[in-house]
Amino acid sequence: MSSPTTPLSAVAIALALGTAIAALPATAHAADKEKCFGVALKGKNDCKAGAGTTCAGTSKIDDQGNSWKFVPKGTCAKTVSSTSPTGYGQLVAFKEKQG
Repeated sequence: MSSPTTPLSAVAIALALGTAIAALPATAHAADKEKCFGVALKGKNDCKAGAGTTCAGTSKIDDQGNSWKFVPKGTCAKTVSSTSPTGYGQLVAFKEKQG
């Protein structure tokens, strides 16, 4: 005779599946996208916005140099950035140019 699944076991299984499914989009991003620093609008970054922030959606200014947005692979260096020293997105974080 088989034993019924306890509610605790069902919750554990649901959490495990949810975690596995949540990881899938990040893998898809890696294949055809790249992280582009300095091109996200204020509060619209995908991640990394410096000390004291929680990550996605925490950039404090448009084109913040230490926040990135996923862009199609190969387009970062062609994406305009008002704060970048080159005027375009960068593959690494940078300090915003002044005025």
